[in-house]
Amino acid sequence: MNNKPRVSSAYHHGAPCTRTHQIGAILLVAATFFFTRLFDQSFSLCNFNHNIASHNDIIRVADGNGGALSWPERGYGSHLSLKIYVYDENEIDGLKALLYGRDGTITANACLKGQWGTQVKIHRLLLQSQFRTTKKEEADLFFVPAYVKCVRIMGGLNDKEINQTYVKVISQMPYFRRSGGRDHIFVFPSGAGAHLFRSWATYINRSIILTPEGDRTDKRDTSAFNTWKDIIIPGNIDDGMTKDGARIVQPLPLSKRKYLGNYLGRAQKKVGRLKLIELAKQYPVKLESPELNFSGPNKFGRLEYFQHLRNAKFCLAPRGESSWTLRFYESFFVECVPVILSDQVELPFQNVIDYTQISIKWPSNLIGPQLLEYLASVPDEDIEAMIARGRHVRCLWVYALESKPCSAMQGILWELQRKVRQFHQSAETFWLHNRTIVNRNLVEFSHWKPPMPLP
Repeated sequence: MNNKPRVSSAYHHGAPCTRTHQIGAILLVAATFFFTRLFDQSFSLCNFNHNIASHNDIIRVADGNGGALSWPERGYGSHLSLKIYVYDENEIDGLKALLYGRDGTITANACLKGQWGTQVKIHRLLLQSQFRTTKKEEADLFFVPAYVKCVRIMGGLNDKEINQTYVKVISQMPYFRRSGGRDHIFVFPSGAGAHLFRSWATYINRSIILTPEGDRTDKRDTSAFNTWKDIIIPGNIDDGMTKDGARIVQPLPLSKRKYLGNYLGRAQKKVGRLKLIELAKQYPVKLESPELNFSGPNKFGRLEYFQHLRNAKFCLAPRGESSWTLRFYESFFVECVPVILSDQVELPFQNVIDYTQISIKWPSNLIGPQLLEYLASVPDEDIEAMIARGRHVRCLWVYALESKPCSAMQGILWELQRKVRQFHQSAETFWLHNRTIVNRNLVEFSHWKPPMPLP
């Protein structure tokens, strides 16, 4: 008799495989495949998004209103690391004349006033800048100070003298010759732009030009502004309007403003301006355009100007002698929405600011009742929102010390950093196997003596 325990056949041979088991196994395999693929795709997508984020890293700059403005890291770097050499007025013969006139009687303080004061402010701020270097050999960029717009207006130099003096000054700059001027900075603060220097196209057409003016084709065949090398800068707003808490005029609540829009400026025989003045006569309840007198008993002082400017929801900014207008920048400090009526206008810091959020640009050929109808249709809550966003941006219109977290100078420095070149060359610059820089006569750079031939 066999007393060995019997082993269950079910355990020994396995349970019978039913159709239900087969279907379950197939579903398990399919689910495993699906989730494995999903995980792989999710992982790849995370890596892709991470790469996109790393390419679009931004540099945050506090705006002074609890917000921040952002420069994209790509093309700018993660922090400012410039070295700028500022030419001293005494080191180059002729430079003083570009600053103070032929007789030296024009003062920097006199040139600080008005919409062209940026030529003085930028110079002074660079002299105090932590990014200034006194060693030419380590400089990334070179700043050439000049107050020629002011000097010309005040009779210190005429057009011919300005041209001759610029050529004389440039011919004494070995570093200008080395790079063909590519690393040299010039400020032209008015609508004339670099045309103040009549021979700009011959001598500084490769240099970096700081100007509020991006177009001058109404009176010239070509504009002196080049999108790829030059920098649009804000105009010079009255200091009394840019000081926090101590402005000469405070904004009015939207509900207390008398007009829908205003235009405060002279006609200057410009089509757009003439249209606005005529439109104000047709619709005096909606649009204000008073006659501006700058002398006599009815003189329009700066206090009266800003009091009128703040009394409308929209501040209209048409083209004048040139495409840019100071009124655009002023509108942010009386807190009216600027309406740009200048088709060719160029605006500053476009890599940072989305102008559709803070302003309106309207075709200049459609200045008329249709414009007023459109402006009247904009809800007050949208106007308030645009004004609020403008508060975060307007710090970039203020020429202040670098200690301020947001300023026009901060914006200019970031834009200048994009212009820095590792290598410098020109048509008259050559180099040898041992990295020695020479001129066409094989004279080493350290021995170049002014005056040097220019193109």
